[in-house]
Amino acid sequence: MFKTLRSIDDNALNHSGRSYVGETMQLEGDLRSSGSLDVAGLVNGNLYVLEMTVAETGSVRGTIEAGSIEVNGHIEGKIYADTVIVGKSAVIKGDIFFKNTLKTEEGADIDGYIKRNSKGKTNTEEDIAIEAIVERESATKPKIVPVLHQKKAV
Repeated sequence: MFKTLRSIDDNALNHSGRSYVGETMQLEGDLRSSGSLDVAGLVNGNLYVLEMTVAETGSVRGTIEAGSIEVNGHIEGKIYADTVIVGKSAVIKGDIFFKNTLKTEEGADIDGYIKRNSKGKTNTEEDIAIEAIVERESATKPKIVPVLHQKKAV
């Protein structure tokens, strides 16, 4: 007479492992998934996923760690991934760290540092010098030095 969740045909369930943040959805907080994530809305938080796609209407504010990521929308934060694909409509404000592949299309806007992660190697002197430049604070304001009064020429 009544159907329980267990009696529903398992074939009717979605086992693709893909999650979707729609255009009208805003998600606040960190998200972890062993599957794939498609973002067409707004996510404010860190993402840890296997595979990710950010649509043209999608926006992420936070750190992203993924096996592979394709960006066509906006990202404000660091990206750590094995494979990164940046589409022509992408706007990224943050650093990109990749292991295997980085592909960018003409027209993409990237404001950040791009670095290929070394494969198990220790940081070289050049890597350390570059990181020091990236982490350096912006120029400090000049100090005001008092001027001693001098005698006027006659």
